Amino acid sequence: MSEPTVADATNRIYESLQADNADIDLHIATLKAALARAGLKEAVFDPAKLVQNNRSGRKLMQAYFRQRGVTVTFQAS
Repeated sequence: MSEPTVADATNRIYESLQADNADIDLHIATLKAALARAGLKEAVFDPAKLVQNNRSGRKLMQAYFRQRGVTVTFQAS
C-alpha cells in the first residue's frame, strides 16, 4: 500500500472534522508525514469545507494543528 499524499491526508481530515473529530490526531500525524515527504512546510485548507468556518473556528484549528507540528493556512475565498 502506498503512502497517502497530502491531498489524501487533507481529505481525511475534512472527513474527520465532519464526523465530530473522529481520529483527528491520527489524521494530523498522517498529514504531517505526507507534508514531510512532499517537502512542504504548511497544509492549505479550504475554509468552505470546515464545520466551523468562522474566525474563531479557524484560529482554534490552527492552534490545535500547530501543537501537533503542522502549520495550517486557508485558501482565499
